[in-house]
Amino acid sequence: MVASQETLDALEDIGLNMYERKIYSALISRGVSTAGELSEMTNVPRSRAYDVLESLAEKGFAILKPSKPMQYVAVPPEEALENVKDLHRDEMEEKIDKVERFKDTTAVQELQDLYNEGVERVEPGEMTGTVKGRYNVFKHAGNAFSNAESEIKIMTTEDGLSDVHENHMDDLRDAKENGVNVRILAPVTGENEDEFEEISEVAEVRHMHDDMDQKPDTRFHIVDEENIIFSLTDDDTHPTQDTAFWSRSEHAATQALGPMFEMAWESAREP
Repeated sequence: MVASQETLDALEDIGLNMYERKIYSALISRGVSTAGELSEMTNVPRSRAYDVLESLAEKGFAILKPSKPMQYVAVPPEEALENVKDLHRDEMEEKIDKVERFKDTTAVQELQDLYNEGVERVEPGEMTGTVKGRYNVFKHAGNAFSNAESEIKIMTTEDGLSDVHENHMDDLRDAKENGVNVRILAPVTGENEDEFEEISEVAEVRHMHDDMDQKPDTRFHIVDEENIIFSLTDDDTHPTQDTAFWSRSEHAATQALGPMFEMAWESAREP
């Protein structure tokens, strides 16, 4: 029995290369096999089959069985997936540890000094760009909230309020504890009422209703009257295509989006 192309593609998604996918699917169809037999079944060069099987063993998909000729035992798929999870978890923890250790080195301060010197030479209009992908937009916003010093203003949608709750509660809670004034404008409905209740613990939230001049499908935030992110797509956009405009511009924050927010804030009401 040969695995379908759909299954082979799914194995690619969890980190197996082409040869590994072919060899593993062949191995589980036999249970136990030699590198030579698997090579013939899959058309993977024999010289590569040994390396591939060694890699599969390291990833937890196969077990070496000492014998002559050497044989390999297939690890059951569910068990193999748990092995992959553990492997990725260990690799991620190791990478995080490296990043944390790097943060404590003098190299970080040197890089920060270089950045600060570079920013001083840049015209404000050049500190702009686009952020693509909802995950990246959330990360960019989270970094801005974490570094806030005085004020965070958020205007968002009904779904956007739920996104704030899911992705930024810790950031906003820390900001409040650091004395940052957090204000949020969003439609509050029966769909996001639970999120509203929790967010209200870390921010002042006002209801942006449908008869206001500002459309309730607007999504942007302003941090410390200079750092802005303005969504260029709506809630129905696929997360990978979500795009936002970013700018570190006091003019844009105080002369454009800031007045819009304040006008809407005065017109809004507490839910």
